[in-house]
Amino acid sequence: MPALRASLPATRESITHKFAIGNHEGYLTIGLYADGKPGEIFIKMAKEGSTICGMAQAFCRAFSLSIQHGLSIEDAVARFKGMRFEPMGPTSNPDIPEAQSIVDYVARYLELHFT
Repeated sequence: MPALRASLPATRESITHKFAIGNHEGYLTIGLYADGKPGEIFIKMAKEGSTICGMAQAFCRAFSLSIQHGLSIEDAVARFKGMRFEPMGPTSNPDIPEAQSIVDYVARYLELHFT
């Protein structure tokens, strides 16, 4: 039996967070269910080539579908936190001073605010 997907309503609350990892700026948008839990994520990287943007979009789609099908934020964070690849380095967020990748940064941001 296929897993049921808990899609978000057409109109929903969201949080948008500006961040930088090294010289790479981006925006993380988290779409929320009515109870305030994350139901989707989007990343928009400023001034980046198609590879980084494409990989960020693929990660967001996979992450969003996973949590809509029942993966908890705690389990998602455990799987994505600590992934290491470029861009990496110091961030603009004092709560996350260093990130090992964009994926690591997003996982750690979600961990801080939603677990």
